[in-house]
Amino acid sequence: MLMKNLFPVEKLKEFDDHKCVIPLLDAKSGLRGFIAIHRSHLQNPSFGATRFWPYNTEIEALQDALKLSRAMSYKAALAGLKHGGAKGIIWAQKHQEKNQVLEAYLQRVNLLGGNFITGADIGISPENLLLMRRKSPYIVGLKADAPKFTALGLYYSLQVCLKEVFGTEDLKERTFAIQGLGKIGTSLLEMIYRQSRQIWVADVDQKRVALLKKQFPRIKAVAPNEIYLQKADVFSPCALAGVLNNKTIPRLRCQIVVGGANNQLADPRAGEQLRKQEILYSPDYVVNAGGLISVVDEFENKKYSSRRIAAKVFKIRQKLKEIINESKKRREATNLIADEMAQKVVESFV
Repeated sequence: MLMKNLFPVEKLKEFDDHKCVIPLLDAKSGLRGFIAIHRSHLQNPSFGATRFWPYNTEIEALQDALKLSRAMSYKAALAGLKHGGAKGIIWAQKHQEKNQVLEAYLQRVNLLGGNFITGADIGISPENLLLMRRKSPYIVGLKADAPKFTALGLYYSLQVCLKEVFGTEDLKERTFAIQGLGKIGTSLLEMIYRQSRQIWVADVDQKRVALLKKQFPRIKAVAPNEIYLQKADVFSPCALAGVLNNKTIPRLRCQIVVGGANNQLADPRAGEQLRKQEILYSPDYVVNAGGLISVVDEFENKKYSSRRIAAKVFKIRQKLKEIINESKKRREATNLIADEMAQKVVESFV
């Protein structure tokens, strides 16, 4: 196993001179996982939600921690937030008592003394988050509805992309294919349902699909592997990472990609593949920054204000416009432009 063999983390391609990579191990609870801190900014803590997921291997869990923490640094950088990126990963396994695992995890979070601020990602329910807050003062997301603000950022980004491709921000004649009906996918669905002409959806959880079909009767559910094939104006990946790759991109029949999932591109070359297919790709960590913006605002302000957060999320529009314009000017993929912009900011971090 990785922790027993002390695998050299720096040999992984996902390692980006991370400031700190901490293995998590507790035999009593069964906790296994990692906390990765990519960068910090001055004396400010680094932000990154906690993911509870049944990875196939420990190496896979570590790679995810490294990739996601780096993406969080880039997300914070282009959102204008004075915080570095981090990530908490818990390797979910059979026969675990989840609350015990979370308590052991939070003991490790507390040892970092506030240098790592975390909240809920995939696998962490609102009930789990309440438990986490009782066990640690370094938990955010109980006041701010992060998925709602993530979806708001996606909505603003949709407007920018629709204007770029179709000449109007209006959604009423537009069609969408949403991949993943978790917190963010559902929030986006709620936001665009009444305005759009047609929405296709897909999720591995068929019970979830059936439930949402009752709530939103006009949606059309398709099998997960068929969501790429829908002739929709916009494809919105809101599930897991790496869904845009050399197998799925040729199947796309959309003109725009705007989604809430992190690390949507299997590798940076996928962005150029999308550009060559004349598909406008909105870099994920740019357009899905609304959730991070909301929890950072919650952390920095004693009094909660949805209006204040929404005003900050609105700024995503301008950043995306800058990236698209630079992409057209230089004839380079939008993800490469965004990476370059983010890297310049992150280089000032420590």
